[in-house]
Amino acid sequence: MDELLHAEELPDAEKPVDIQSKDIQLQDVSFSYDKESGKQVLSHINLKIPEEKFTALVGPSGGGKSTIARLIARFWDVNDGKITIGGVDIRSMPLAQLADIVSFVTQDNFLFNCSIKENIRLGNPDATDEEVYAAAKAACCDEFIQKLDNGYDTMAGDAGNRLSGGEKQRISIARMILKNAPIVILDEATAFTDQENEEKIQQSIAALTKGKTLLVIAHRLSTIKNADQIIVLQNGQVENTGTHQQLLTGDALYRDMWEAHIGAQNWSAGSGKGGN
Repeated sequence: MDELLHAEELPDAEKPVDIQSKDIQLQDVSFSYDKESGKQVLSHINLKIPEEKFTALVGPSGGGKSTIARLIARFWDVNDGKITIGGVDIRSMPLAQLADIVSFVTQDNFLFNCSIKENIRLGNPDATDEEVYAAAKAACCDEFIQKLDNGYDTMAGDAGNRLSGGEKQRISIARMILKNAPIVILDEATAFTDQENEEKIQQSIAALTKGKTLLVIAHRLSTIKNADQIIVLQNGQVENTGTHQQLLTGDALYRDMWEAHIGAQNWSAGSGKGGN
């Protein structure tokens, strides 16, 4: 607690800045969680995430995928280089403005001690009940919420032990849908989702992120094979960039990952345990 309370605060700009576009660029970005150790998680990364396109980050665990997502949302500041949105350094934006622009859904989801309805409404505090219900339906939440003792008015603490990881994840996705931000980052956002609902959620995300700058981090490569661009990361550096087909023919690491993924799917289907 003492370490947390004495952690250095991020500097915050005072005046909102004018942003003309929602493309994201990382320019010569390096980052280390522990500056004293000198071990870099990202080393001189350069990449562009185009406006209104679907970009995916893939690669072995520990390659820096989630770190990039968190740096874009400015959970931390880069050690070197800069990250821009519409050509504007995110460090020159007020944190509140950046939070309005970027919607972030992770695989680690937290329900606050209020009703399920209010947990979803956190995405947009001004949303009507009807808008909350519509977002819940789009995120495939409505059915399991209706089964709770008090439906949408059930306290999250009371429901917490009864909700699976996938159900909590869908509530987070409903928040994102309600927020309707122009930049959407999904970090393993369907990691706990069962096969039956994954396709529905993928369709909802696809429809609701149309026209938005979408960045998806995924281990399930089948969920991102239709991305406009796929960026392969390994050991904190960009190894390759291309479409699914381009990487299958031109990148050995991606091809190996795809074959392993397909093999796992086939094994899972053959064992009768459901796909992954």
